[in-house]
Amino acid sequence: MSSNLLESIGLGWLDLAYVLIGMIAFLILFLILIIVQFSKIGKLQKKYERFMRGKDAGSMEEDIVELFKDNDFIKTQEEQNRIEIKALKKRMEYCYQKVGIVKYDAFQQMGGQLSFCIVLLDAKNNGFILNSVHSTEGCYTYTKEIQKGECNLTLGAEEKKALDQALGL
Repeated sequence: MSSNLLESIGLGWLDLAYVLIGMIAFLILFLILIIVQFSKIGKLQKKYERFMRGKDAGSMEEDIVELFKDNDFIKTQEEQNRIEIKALKKRMEYCYQKVGIVKYDAFQQMGGQLSFCIVLLDAKNNGFILNSVHSTEGCYTYTKEIQKGECNLTLGAEEKKALDQALGL
C-alpha cells in the first residue's frame, strides 16, 4: 500500500501500516509518561497541602521568625554552657578526685584491722594523708600534707601504699 504523500517526500517504499504502528507505540509511550508525571505532581501537591495546612503567608513568616529566635537562643545557651563547663573544670582541679585507703593492724593485736590510712588528692596531686592508729589505749589520728604527689615527712609503709593507690601506681 503506497501513499501519494509518502512518494512526494521520497518515502514511497515505506509501508503506511508501519508508520501507523510506530505512531501508536509513541502515543502509548507518551501516555505512560504523562500518567507518571501526573502521579508525581499529585504526590507533590499532597505534600504541599500538608505543609501549608492551616497556614497562610503571615503565619508562615511568624513560624520562620520563631525558628530564627529559637536558633539564636540555642546559640547563646550553648555559649553560656561552654563558659559554665570551663568554670566547672577549673573548680574540679581543686576538688578531691583521687582516693587511696589501706586498712591495717597497727600493733598485730587480736582484734583485726582497725587502723587505717586514707589519702585524698586533687587533680594536681595535692592533698593530705589521714592516718588513724587504733590501739588498746585509744585511737590516734595524724595528718600529713601532700604537694604534687610528694610528702616532706617520712611515710610509713601503709601511708606509702595508700598514696600509691591514690596516684594510680
